[in-house]
Amino acid sequence: MRVQRVTADLSAYPDLVVIYLGMRVHKPRGILRLLGLGPQLYKSHNDCPDGLLLHEDVVWSLFPPHWGARQYWRDLESLERWTRSDPHRQWWQKFLKDSGGTGFWHEAYFLRGGIDAVYDDMAKPTGLARFATQIPARGAMFSTRRRVRNEAPTVEPVLTESELYNETS
Repeated sequence: MRVQRVTADLSAYPDLVVIYLGMRVHKPRGILRLLGLGPQLYKSHNDCPDGLLLHEDVVWSLFPPHWGARQYWRDLESLERWTRSDPHRQWWQKFLKDSGGTGFWHEAYFLRGGIDAVYDDMAKPTGLARFATQIPARGAMFSTRRRVRNEAPTVEPVLTESELYNETS
């Protein structure tokens, strides 16, 4: 019997973004952060934010706990709107002030070309960071839009670069 081989017609999704993300525990208190955030994340994805085409849970490892997701978004604009809206914005602000014994990362792949990657408080490199040189996400490398498209951001960040690094003007 021959294999039935098919492909995905992505012509209806010219600006598709596929994003992989994960939260990895690297201190005992990180288990509480991971377990506390889980139900909130499930609710947010089940609410089907505009532009989210599909969310799939992924367990990267059980020891240390490293959980995440693969998501398909219609376009970068809808992904950015969702990340700047509540409750996501609140979670991200809280994490950026204190990672709670966890590390967080994302890698995004764009149908029109380009890859974005950010790693926050990762105790051990993962994904692209395991073979590519890591550089600070500062200046032109601070926002996804600048890293991927060399465009000015169209939405305000959850925390500005100055706020994140406690810089005063």
